[in-house]
Amino acid sequence: MAREAEIFLRFTLNEDNIPEEILWEASEAEQEEQKRCDAMFLSLWDREEKNTLTIDLWTRSMEVGEMNTHYYFTLMKMADTYEKATNNAEIAEKIRNFGNEFAQSVKEMIQKES
Repeated sequence: MAREAEIFLRFTLNEDNIPEEILWEASEAEQEEQKRCDAMFLSLWDREEKNTLTIDLWTRSMEVGEMNTHYYFTLMKMADTYEKATNNAEIAEKIRNFGNEFAQSVKEMIQKES
């Protein structure tokens, strides 16, 4: 039998339409309260248009170092999801390798700035 689950997103925007607060909650989450986050990427596949629709938002309090870490973890999660969905471990490993190269490049950039 089919069942439904919901994810709710709520944004507080400043006068320039920049997110001040991002809140989310899921109908099947263990906690029953909205959770705060500082950045999000939402990627949806439109079958009719054969295109990806995206929403990417972050708050002013999101620091560059946190964004670098967020991107790294997102790349690693994308590799895991890709492998699970396609059973293509070789390409998933290439995505992971790129994520590690990204992290190394960020680390080197930070060292140069110090």
